[in-house]
Amino acid sequence: METQKQKKSFGQWLKTSITVRMLMVGILILVLLIPLSYIKNLIQERAFRQEEVVNDNNKKWGNEVLLYGPVLKIPYKIHNIKKTWDDKTKAYIKEDLISTQYAFFFPNTLDVKANVASQILKRGIYESVVYTSDMRIKGSFTTPNFDIKDINAEDILWSKATIVVNSTNLKGIKSNLELKIGSDSYPLRSKYMQNSYTNTLETKFLKAASLPKENSIAFNLDLTINGSEQLRFIPVGRETNISMTSDWASPSFNGNYLPDPKTKAISEKGFKANWKVLQINREFEQEFFGELPQIDSSAFGVKLLIPVDEYQKSERATKYGYLVIALTFLVFFLIQTISKVHIHPFQYMMIGLALTMFYTLLISISEHSSFLYAYIIAGISVVLLISMYSKAILKSFKFMGFIAASLAGLYSFIFVIIQLENYALLVGSVGLFLILGTIMMVSRRIDWKND
Repeated sequence: METQKQKKSFGQWLKTSITVRMLMVGILILVLLIPLSYIKNLIQERAFRQEEVVNDNNKKWGNEVLLYGPVLKIPYKIHNIKKTWDDKTKAYIKEDLISTQYAFFFPNTLDVKANVASQILKRGIYESVVYTSDMRIKGSFTTPNFDIKDINAEDILWSKATIVVNSTNLKGIKSNLELKIGSDSYPLRSKYMQNSYTNTLETKFLKAASLPKENSIAFNLDLTINGSEQLRFIPVGRETNISMTSDWASPSFNGNYLPDPKTKAISEKGFKANWKVLQINREFEQEFFGELPQIDSSAFGVKLLIPVDEYQKSERATKYGYLVIALTFLVFFLIQTISKVHIHPFQYMMIGLALTMFYTLLISISEHSSFLYAYIIAGISVVLLISMYSKAILKSFKFMGFIAASLAGLYSFIFVIIQLENYALLVGSVGLFLILGTIMMVSRRIDWKND
């Protein structure tokens, strides 16, 4: 008889103990981390799929454009004297071994005017931004200085001089390229260069009238090219001026140089920007002997951004999933403890699964609509579902309204944090401090002595 009473009292203690309830809620929160981790993996998988589709679209249209040139290329002779001992004459015989190397001279001035017309490519539910750029390139070459390498005038092969233009995207070129020097035109043709990070276009040998042997020579080139995401330039001119206009309203100016803030303008109709880079601003010289260097670290330009990344925002939202579940369970725990209403662990589990469903709804709806609408629809759906379920559990409209208001406030608070960048930590810290203070005030009503 006494044993039955002890068993009954122990069972009653398990049902009424605040400590046991807290342990049970904590275990359920840990269990619900499993579906949350699966949801995070789902978001990453969908984001990776989006990246694959975007890269495939961009590859077919034309990848990012990096323009490097024009550059004057002049071959010259190198003399290597080889001495060989002759046993018959008892003297050294000198042999002049002649090889050819190339000198590269950057233009004195380089002016580029680029108009970038953007468009959106769609495949299924995914979007990528591409562009077509019409460029007007002009500049001038001054007389090359071979004295710095002690190269004799008779060793300079002026008759075999050419001009090269390098780009990372030959596939996107949509116009026949003809470099105009004075009254002469020189078609640019592809040329294979081993171990080059850019593709090379080169003219045929320049005529004597097109060579800057004694005076500066002006050039101009019209270029139409398809590209995606980025358009960048390397400032090879002694003075480089880039002027760019576009109808894209979300540019990101990147690279080693930023546009002049006085000329930069961004609006809903697009943007315009100007860059001016002098030789003294660069980390490389004006001429090279032997081969062209890899100087893409000095590139600058613009990146066309898709203004909203739904998967990135969804992933940020899931990072607060632990907080949402923990605080929601805490609300139910406080109501259960204060009002003496019994809530079964299964019911806690159903509430937790409903909270995780918010993120699957958010991902699936945001793929077909904006993040804002997806967040509102998913939030309202989950708040209504849990509120109606809590009415069935707690048998009270007052508690149902309190839970609905708590969830609505919590989801609104998280949405604000997701939208913020510079002040996300500040707002989040203040919000959590207020939530903690509220919980501390409410928990004072719990009688911990009778546990």
